[in-house]
Amino acid sequence: MRVPARLLAAVALVCASPALAVETPAQDLRPALEAVPPAEVSAPAAAPDAPAAPPSPGTAAEPPSATPPSGFNTDRFGERLPDNVFGAFQRGEYLTAFRLALPRAQAGDPAAMTLVAEIYARGLGVRKDEKEAVAWYAKAAAAGVPEAKFQYALILLDGKHEKRDDKRARELMQAAADAGNRLAQFNLAQMLIDREPGPSGQIRAMEYYVKAADAGLADAQYAVGQIYANGAAGINADLPEARKWMLLAARQNFDTAQVDLATWLVEGKGGPRDMRAGFGWMLRAARGGNVAAQNRLAKLYVEGLGVDPDTIEGAAWYIRARRAGLVDYYMEDVMNGLTDAETKQAIERANRLN
Repeated sequence: MRVPARLLAAVALVCASPALAVETPAQDLRPALEAVPPAEVSAPAAAPDAPAAPPSPGTAAEPPSATPPSGFNTDRFGERLPDNVFGAFQRGEYLTAFRLALPRAQAGDPAAMTLVAEIYARGLGVRKDEKEAVAWYAKAAAAGVPEAKFQYALILLDGKHEKRDDKRARELMQAAADAGNRLAQFNLAQMLIDREPGPSGQIRAMEYYVKAADAGLADAQYAVGQIYANGAAGINADLPEARKWMLLAARQNFDTAQVDLATWLVEGKGGPRDMRAGFGWMLRAARGGNVAAQNRLAKLYVEGLGVDPDTIEGAAWYIRARRAGLVDYYMEDVMNGLTDAETKQAIERANRLN
């Protein structure tokens, strides 16, 4: 059973309370090592202290990957599971984990209930069974496990596998958020904006956006960045603070943050201009498949901003963006100015782009 891809669609622009602004040290704005392009492309050097970016949550529901990642949160299921149960799950021995956890779950162990629910929900080692997953999430939520409360809240909001109950869903989401679940914090903020679109709801939402952002959720970091970038409800915009939050989200491969950060670096918005770093972030987002980044990268190549001018490379990236449905009149003019041989070269290059 997949939870909804995103609980509430757009990140709202909410009011930022000045008391929540945090002073952070200067940070290297260059992409991490894996973002550096091949040697033939003039690009920014990697920051030696830049952390390797983990996979982006991508969505507010953050469905877990098929294989638990290294550094998997051992507290996610509530109380610590016995090492043999959790170890089997972490190693991908799902059927073994299920067989060990099920008797414990049936005996009332909240952590085992949550694990069984997740195994059923994702079909790990057993046949996917959404009905069983819902039942076990409900039991684990009633037993007080924050992760289960968050998952069951999403189920109640979705209304597909359980009767929709917005009131109960809000209560569970609030409880999970207050217990420190960062996904619940982000989604609760979205719910508060939806329920109370005025200043009071915005200020309450900001509290939970910041909590989720401080906990490292890229969605929330980008949301906080947008809050500071735009200002709301009489609160002045703070562009340097916005840029700091965008950098944090960008380092987690949140592609929209990468595009915005790249643009700000090229323009010198919210801090010093750094075209080479801006080019590097735009390239990273473009390689990740962001169509807007591919188009903007094309312009950076054509204009030679942050990289040596290369009209063919720029045309190639624009061809990739155009194949995805994006049309840019500036780049169309560039394409019309190419010779037949150059156009052929650009197409061939576009076919080889990562």
